Amino acid sequence: MRYGTARGPSVLKTAAVSQPESPKSDNNKQLVAISPQFQAKWDEHDNQTRLAERISSVNRWKETLDKCLADVDEEIDALAKVKEAAERALQAKNLSLDVAMECLTLRDGRRSIDVVRDPVEEELHREVKVIDKAKRELQQRVHEAFEQLCLLQEARQQLSFDHRGKMEALEIDRTCLSLSVNSPNISFKVNPTRIPNGSTVVGEWEQNSQYNKDCAEEEMKASTKLREAIMLSIAQTNNELEAQRVATEFALRKRIRDMERAYDELKWQEQKTLEEIAEMEEDIRRLEEDLRRKMQDLKVAHSRLETRSYRPNVELCRDQVQYGLTDEVHQLEGSIRALKMKLAEAQDALDALYRQLHRVQTDAACKAHSLVLDHKCADSRRKLVVPAEKVVPRVDTFNRTTNRAPSPPRAGQLELG
Repeated sequence: MRYGTARGPSVLKTAAVSQPESPKSDNNKQLVAISPQFQAKWDEHDNQTRLAERISSVNRWKETLDKCLADVDEEIDALAKVKEAAERALQAKNLSLDVAMECLTLRDGRRSIDVVRDPVEEELHREVKVIDKAKRELQQRVHEAFEQLCLLQEARQQLSFDHRGKMEALEIDRTCLSLSVNSPNISFKVNPTRIPNGSTVVGEWEQNSQYNKDCAEEEMKASTKLREAIMLSIAQTNNELEAQRVATEFALRKRIRDMERAYDELKWQEQKTLEEIAEMEEDIRRLEEDLRRKMQDLKVAHSRLETRSYRPNVELCRDQVQYGLTDEVHQLEGSIRALKMKLAEAQDALDALYRQLHRVQTDAACKAHSLVLDHKCADSRRKLVVPAEKVVPRVDTFNRTTNRAPSPPRAGQLELG
């Protein structure tokens, strides 16, 4: 038993040594031993290549998103500036509206016959309508710009979120690319081949970035169109308001010229009326003097007739003297009646002249008051083309003072009610 046990291995060893080995068998053994090592090296190289390609792909998208973000930021800045321009234009319309309302309020202070709806009044009301329409349009544009800015900000947030994801992915993949067997932070992980929740395929990944880019570009296109529309609205509203301003001021200047001509005509009529009143008063004084003399002459004739009526007896005869005195009395009485009629007519004419003077002076005062108001309107409207701090009040054309009411009537003129 011990012999058999001792002899078995020796016999096997002898047989193994004595059996010849073929070259093909040796090659197969070497391939079996070397193939896993080569496969591991190849897989590692292949994955490194894939990581590098993935890094390149992610980096290209990152650069695309960088450019898109820069474009979005530029468009946001441009739209914000246009929105501010629209807000400034909207704010500027408040001055125009205030001036128009101030002019309407001033012209409400006109008196008597000058309270009419003249071309200036119509142009001012039309100007208010133009300003209100412009303000509504600009306010709508500002609202649209605000909404578009919100959409751009939302698109930018999506791009920024995607960009941050790309940056983190690049950092992770570059870290993975730098790992090797000599790296100090490598270790075994639990179930590393699992599929994490929320994983996507390459098509979805690229589609998401493309969608974010397309959305941002669409919003930028919409923003560009909106900017053009806003600038067009600003230009159109400014042109419409400027055209209306020119029309209003033309009507105001024409009205002022017409009022000045009417005022000058009234002042000329006033002067002529005063001259006629002076002549009429002189005529009345002459008539009164003539009447006084006639009355004195009549007194003399009456006294003579009365005195001669006391002649005694037959001396009380109707002689030529008696007839002459009687004729004289009749003539004087007729002259006195005629003078009284002329005096009454002259007094009526004088009263009519005073009434005419009152009307002329009243109308002239209204015209002067209206001119002062219209000049104030013209001064106020200068703020639309000249800075407010540079506006100098216009000097009154009639009394060379600034915004002063007409002077009171001179002596000999009627007081105005």
